[in-house]
Amino acid sequence: MFDSNGATKHFHDKARTSPYPGSKVERSPVPNEKVDWLVVWPEYCPVEYNAESVLAGPTWADPLLSESNFSPKFNEKDEHVDRRSKNGIYEIENGRPRNPVGRTGLIGRGLLGRWGPNHAADPIITRWKRDKRGSKITHPGSGKNTLQFVAIKRKDCGEWALPGGMVDPGEKISATLKREFGEEALNSLQKSTAEKRKLEKQLHKLFSQEQLVIYKGYVDDPRNTDNAWMETEAVNYHDDTGEIMDTLALEAGDDAGKVRWVDISDELSLYASHSEFIKLVAEKRDAHWSVDCETDCRGR
Repeated sequence: MFDSNGATKHFHDKARTSPYPGSKVERSPVPNEKVDWLVVWPEYCPVEYNAESVLAGPTWADPLLSESNFSPKFNEKDEHVDRRSKNGIYEIENGRPRNPVGRTGLIGRGLLGRWGPNHAADPIITRWKRDKRGSKITHPGSGKNTLQFVAIKRKDCGEWALPGGMVDPGEKISATLKREFGEEALNSLQKSTAEKRKLEKQLHKLFSQEQLVIYKGYVDDPRNTDNAWMETEAVNYHDDTGEIMDTLALEAGDDAGKVRWVDISDELSLYASHSEFIKLVAEKRDAHWSVDCETDCRGR
C-alpha cells in the first residue's frame, strides 16, 4: 500500500482478494490498471455484501443508509464518530463514501461497521534482542542489532499481527493503543481488580515514554470495500533497556489466540499492512531488516 518512505502506491492488493473474509463471497475481479477511479470503466459491476454481524445493528456499526433517522456527516467529526480520513477528503457518490485508493470489486460494508473510514490503532512494542549476558545481538548478515516486537496470532484468520484494534467513539488514539495492547497481549480483561491496578501502573510507564508515530492513514486490509475501509495510526513504543517489558508477562487475550516476541526481518509475513509498519520501525531504529538490502546499500 505504501513504500518504505511512507509514500502511497497507486493501488491496493489485499483489498481485492477473494473470497471476502468470513464468507464465500467472491469479489468482481479488478486488474491493477483499473483500480484508480479516474480510469473510465462503464462495465464495472461490483458485488454487494454486508455481513450479518453488521446488519444485526451492533453499537459499533452504522445503521443502513436507507434509514430515515440516519444522516451521517461524511468528512466531518459526526458527534462522537470521526468520519474524517487521515488521507484527506474522500468523495461521496450516490450517497455513499468512495474508497480513496480505488476499486475493490465489492460494495457495501462487508465486515466493517462504519461507512467510510473505520479507525484503528496499532501499538508496536519493541525491544532489542539480547543474549544471556544482556548484550544486544547483532545480525551476522547486516551487522545491525536485531529488534523484537510483540505479535499476536489473530483468531479470525490465523495470521500474525500487531495487537491493535478499533478506536471507540470519542476515544483518544493514545487510550486505544494502551487498551488494545493490554487486552490482546496481556489478557487484561480477565485480570482481577488488584491485578488490573498493578497492570495499569506498568502500562502507564511503557506508554508514557517517548513514542514514534510510524504511519497514519489508509490500510490495505482484506475487509475493505468500495464504501468502507480501514485506516490506522501505528505507533512505536520502544523499551530500550528491556526493563519495563521484563515485568510484563505476555498472555494472549480478547481477539488473540497466541502472543510472543518476534524477531524483526524481511522474512516476516503479517496481517494486512503490518509487515510494512514493522519495516519502517526497523529503518527508524537503524535495526536489522534485510541482508540483501544492507549488502546492496554498502555496495553503492
